[in-house]
Amino acid sequence: MNIHYTLIHNDRDETPVFNREEVADFLYRSLQQYGDEKESILKCIAYAYGDGTGQDGFVMLAHDEKNIVGAVIINDTNMGGYIPEHILVYIAVDPKTRGMGVGKELMRRVIEVAEGDIALHVEPDNPARQLYEKFGFTNKYLEMRRRKSEK
Repeated sequence: MNIHYTLIHNDRDETPVFNREEVADFLYRSLQQYGDEKESILKCIAYAYGDGTGQDGFVMLAHDEKNIVGAVIINDTNMGGYIPEHILVYIAVDPKTRGMGVGKELMRRVIEVAEGDIALHVEPDNPARQLYEKFGFTNKYLEMRRRKSEK
């Protein structure tokens, strides 16, 4: 399989090989139990593409001529110096191409392109955790969240 890797900063200044809907559809299908609703994925892409003031980031795709086989979305925090400059929000590889090094190559390229530190959240039982640890990600903090109750 001939895989290409494409970095997309936005879809205003450049015409990406795959549009937002295609990227969101791929992530929604491929993330399986670790994913979010498609609407949330589209919001994340909009943030990465800088649709709103103070928003920025990028999308890195792995693809052949017709299909996405891997995707990463990085959102910039704009808070460098006291928290990592980037958050890796989504990474997924097509189940048919897992174990072929696509995820590893996506991570290598994302780390190379991102200027500054990268944070990510991973569930303890997610098999991708081993890949992140191989790239030097560590669990320094315990993340805690509080949700406002919906009435």
